[in-house]
Amino acid sequence: MKKSSAADLSLLLVALIWGSTFVIVQKAIQFMPPHFFNGVRFFAAAVILAMISLRVTRFRLSKETLLAGISLGVFLFLGYAFQTVGLLYTTSSKAGFITGLSVMIVPLLSIWLLRERARKTVYFAAALGTAGLYLLTLSDFSSLNIGDLLVFFCAAAFAFHIIFTGKFSGSHDAWMLTIVQLGTVSFLSFSSSGLFEASNVKENFRSMFTFEVLFALIVTALFATAFAFFVQTKLQQYTTASRVALIYASEPVFAALTAFIFIGERLSVYGMTGCLLILAAMLTAEWKQDKTEESLST
Repeated sequence: MKKSSAADLSLLLVALIWGSTFVIVQKAIQFMPPHFFNGVRFFAAAVILAMISLRVTRFRLSKETLLAGISLGVFLFLGYAFQTVGLLYTTSSKAGFITGLSVMIVPLLSIWLLRERARKTVYFAAALGTAGLYLLTLSDFSSLNIGDLLVFFCAAAFAFHIIFTGKFSGSHDAWMLTIVQLGTVSFLSFSSSGLFEASNVKENFRSMFTFEVLFALIVTALFATAFAFFVQTKLQQYTTASRVALIYASEPVFAALTAFIFIGERLSVYGMTGCLLILAAMLTAEWKQDKTEESLST
C-alpha cells in the first residue's frame, strides 16, 4: 500500500475516533467544566506519549521543534477554546457546520502558505463536503450572532493547525512535536480554566470525577488525543492538507452513526443525504490521485 493511501486511511480512523467519542465528551462536560476537562485530557495524553517515547526513541528536544510544537498547540487550543465559548451563544448544529468550513479554508490557505497546486477536483470535493455538512447539521442562518463568529475563528484555527502540521511533520521528530503541542494545549486550557472556571472547579472538584467523566478522560486521552494527534503529526507528511481537511469532514458522520447506535438518535433524509455527499467528497478528492500526486507516495 502506498504511503499516501496508508496515511489517508489512518487519518480516517482518527476521524472515526473523534466522531465516536463526541457523545461521551458531551456527557462528561456536564459534570466537569470544558477547559478543565481539556487541561486534564491533554496533560494525560502528553504524559502517556512521553512515557512511550522514552522506550522507543531518544528524548531529544531541539529549539526548532519546541517552537513548532508550541505553534501547533496554540492553534489547536484556539480551535477548542473558540468552539467552546461559541457554543454558549449558538446552536450545536450551526457550530458543527461552521467548524466544518475548514474543509473550504484549508485548500485556499494551502495555496497561500504552502504553495500547493490544488486540483480542480479538490475544490469540487470541498464544495461537496461543505454542502454535505450543511445538510447533516441543517444549520439555520436566518440570524447570525457572536457565537457564530467565534466558531468561525475556531474553524480558521483548526485549518491553520492542519496546514502547519503538514509543514512541520516532515522536518521534526513526531514524538517530540506531538508531546509539545499537547502539553501546550494542556497549559493554555488550565490557564483558561483558572480565569473563567475557577469558582466552579473549586466548589465541585470532588464531585466532578464521576464514572462518566473518568471513562471519558481515559478514552479521549489515550485514543482521541495521544494516538490521534501522534498519527496526524507522523503521517500528514505523506498526504496533502486539503485531503486531510476532507477526511476530517467525516467526523460528524461518525458522530451521527455513534449517536444512532448508542442513544438512538436518527438522521433525517437531509442528514442521510449529507452523509452521502461527504462520502462522495472524499472519493472525489482521491480521484486521479496516482497520476497527479506521485511525489507524495514515494
